[in-house]
Amino acid sequence: MPQASGAAFEARVAALWKAIVQDDPEVGMPFFFPLAAYEQVKDVANPAADWKHRLAAAYAHDIHALHARLTEGADQAGQAGQADQADQADQGKRARLTALEVPESRARWVEPGEEYNKIGYFRVFGSRLRYEADSAHAFDVKSLISWRGQWYVVHLSAVK
Repeated sequence: MPQASGAAFEARVAALWKAIVQDDPEVGMPFFFPLAAYEQVKDVANPAADWKHRLAAAYAHDIHALHARLTEGADQAGQAGQADQADQADQGKRARLTALEVPESRARWVEPGEEYNKIGYFRVFGSRLRYEADSAHAFDVKSLISWRGQWYVVHLSAVK
């Protein structure tokens, strides 16, 4: 089972955080389940198209949404003035990643055939990306799955 620690894991988590802060999904791709792995694992028609048009597109959408949440201010109605918008952008720049908490005790082995997969893998739901921006906050990370002994994000928000 993968461990939620180590240099490679921390580098991928940092890439995801940078993608959220910069509102640039491409920066976060090192932590997204790789296409080559998806093609080997999943038993679906045209896995490359499914990966690109469903999974990677949802990942990009979710990164944009998390960036918006990171930078939103007190004005929940979206009526912020220019000064408030500048403060919101500064909040995003000040935000500091503290950890990705992976509930490893809830990880389980997924047998071939359970989730349209040809081979087994470990999966864990309910990780939390924790950060500080004037106070403690967190984003949910819906699902991580394993590949070659490492965790990767497959769904940031809802499974789609």
